[in-house]
Amino acid sequence: MATHPENHPSLKRWQDQLILLLGLWFFVSPWVFSYPIPSIQAGTAMISGAVMAILAAFDLYKTYFWAVLLNLLVGLWVALSPWLMKIADNRELMWNSLLVGIAVVVLALWEMRTDPELHKHWPGAGHAT
Repeated sequence: MATHPENHPSLKRWQDQLILLLGLWFFVSPWVFSYPIPSIQAGTAMISGAVMAILAAFDLYKTYFWAVLLNLLVGLWVALSPWLMKIADNRELMWNSLLVGIAVVVLALWEMRTDPELHKHWPGAGHAT
């Protein structure tokens, strides 16, 4: 017997759960990789990681299109930040940022494409919540 995500809230929100974990990872990565604190690398990781985790936790509580869209944008920022801030010469930072950012973008797009609850909240869908 097949399990349908609409019958299991924890399965419906697996993308947000993974984004929450990625955000927490990105937040603690300056300590794991011993980035100098304070530094632009550490600040970007802590702020972006916290934003991703908070938005994902918020979206786990209640579905909001804007929360998923913001996480998509933060994921893009994280993936591109080593080059935009000209710090891509740090290989650990570059790969960590690139992989976390791409994963968040893919998960957010996947959720936008497949979550029927989220589709109800798309701009122009006629629902104001």
